[in-house]
Formats: sequence, C-alpha cells, structure tokens
Amino acid sequence: MDSRELKIEIIKAAQKAVTELIKVAKEDIIKKNLDDLSPEIAADRLKNAAASKKLAIFDAFEILSRIDSEKAMLEDTEGSDKNMSNFAERRAK
Repeated sequence: MDSRELKIEIIKAAQKAVTELIKVAKEDIIKKNLDDLSPEIAADRLKNAAASKKLAIFDAFEILSRIDSEKAMLEDTEGSDKNMSNFAERRAK
C-alpha cells in the first residue's frame, strides 16, 4: 500500500471514530438507577458524564476538521499530478 492509500484508510477509520463519538454524545446523562444514589455521588456522576460528552463532541469536531484538511491535501496532490502530466503533454506537442 502506498501512502495515498494508507491516508484514505486512515480517513475511513477516522470517519468511523466520529460516528462512535456521536453515539457517546447522544447517550442519556441521567440513568434510571441514578435516583438510588446519594446526591453527592449523583452530582459527581452527572458532572463526569457531561465532561465526557463535551470531550466526545470536541474530539469529533477536531477529527472532522482533520479529515477535511487531509482530503483537501489528497485532492491537491491529485490535481498537481494531473497538471504535471498536462504540462508534459503540452511540451511534447
């Protein structure tokens, strides 16, 4: 596999990771059995769950941003390869 193919595979894996992070962000913070806990423990769990969701959302956005930039670089590389061949073809005429 060349580096271009590896980058494409990494992009696919990153897209799958974003999908998983979205699932985490969509999970309910308040669970049914939370009523059985003391208020201090319940508050601590809510705080941790909210922090986890925030981290998942920000990570997803960061990954998406990187996916977009990597795709753009791959497209630029493709375009410059085509331009080089067009240049060579024009010079040959």
